[in-house]
Amino acid sequence: MIEAIGLVELQSIAWGVDVADVMVKAAPVQFIDTFMVTPGKYVVLVHGDPSSVESSVQAGRQAAPEQVLDWLLIPFVHPQVFPAIRNQSGAAAIGALGLVETSSVASGVVAADQAAKAASVQLLQLHLARGIGGKSILSLTGKLFDVQAAVEAARGGAEATSRLVAVRIIPNPHPDLAARLLQAVRRPPEASEGATGGAPDSA
Repeated sequence: MIEAIGLVELQSIAWGVDVADVMVKAAPVQFIDTFMVTPGKYVVLVHGDPSSVESSVQAGRQAAPEQVLDWLLIPFVHPQVFPAIRNQSGAAAIGALGLVETSSVASGVVAADQAAKAASVQLLQLHLARGIGGKSILSLTGKLFDVQAAVEAARGGAEATSRLVAVRIIPNPHPDLAARLLQAVRRPPEASEGATGGAPDSA
């Protein structure tokens, strides 16, 4: 079970790859993902036990302090967050639909964690940065009152850091839309994208 998630976002791709190497050498952690973000930023996401992730994130920040744009450490992350990032939520049905859009990767991860901890909902997908100009979009489902509570919790956290872009709740999504959402979260894991995390997103 993943207990902690850590993130470092850097303003340089070259420095980002270097910092990724530093982070996995500094402590026994594993990558969740590493990827480039328009316009030329780099994101490193790791997971492991809380102490190891804390050490890894600290090492990454210290390796290139002038390059760090954002960082994040969630010591006891909700177990639904990692599958949502990986498009492996395993959701079988769509009830009410909640959407939380934030302006950064870190705020998106925090929103997902807060939403999952606030109410009995199923996280569907946490799309981070790629193809959406560095933003994050979280989708979740459940009973309407649970979705409302989860979205409100995520909204509060994102507003507190001035990262909220939008929230929406759709009480009864059309069956065609529900089917498309379920198809998206049942895709197989992406193939390895190479040392630098594949192609950058496009804004």
